[in-house]
Amino acid sequence: MKNTRRLALAGAVALAAGALAGCATQPPENNMTFFVTSVGSGKGADLGGIAGADAHCQKLAAAVGAGSRTWHAYLSQSPTGGKPAINARDRIGSGPWTNAKGVVVAYNIGELHGNNNLTKQTALTEKGAMVNGRTDNPNTHDALTGSDWYGNAITGSEDLTCGNYTKSGGEGAIQMGHTDRTGLTEDNLARSWNSSHASRGGCSQDALKSTGGAGLFYCFAVK
Repeated sequence: MKNTRRLALAGAVALAAGALAGCATQPPENNMTFFVTSVGSGKGADLGGIAGADAHCQKLAAAVGAGSRTWHAYLSQSPTGGKPAINARDRIGSGPWTNAKGVVVAYNIGELHGNNNLTKQTALTEKGAMVNGRTDNPNTHDALTGSDWYGNAITGSEDLTCGNYTKSGGEGAIQMGHTDRTGLTEDNLARSWNSSHASRGGCSQDALKSTGGAGLFYCFAVK
């Protein structure tokens, strides 16, 4: 009888240990539906194209327990080079979107591109951390978008997507927004979360750093 009880107790302990181990390796389900990437590709604006950026969003989300959703990067595709224009606003679902702390940043597409709740305190990474802003060192508030204020692809002869997110050299440029909604001035451009200015000096990591960036971008859960 004693041996039976000992075996039963040992089995219960083993099951409990296994459950704890499972919890340690598999993060609990995360209800987050929006984040700023905590890291970029490390290759400037070369994200492996839009598909590569989507995969980066998916990977970061999975690492914090939100991988069951489909994630897309907030990026527009330039119509230059014979490719069709793709608008960032058309790639991210219909909302609402909440950050890692459960705070709603926008309820729908219209609000996202209007009177949204995106600030330095709410535009958090997938880990729930604030992104360094203009008053921090280093400043990394520039977010790659390749988009205009309305989340549309920028038309015209100039490519502002660094070859649709495939270039990392000294040529080209990419349009970026400010995650902290601040800049050197207090005008609408400086406060724009998705279309404040273009990179200068190319598409490399150093070029992005020169204006206060690290190759970060926005990710939204489509469903």
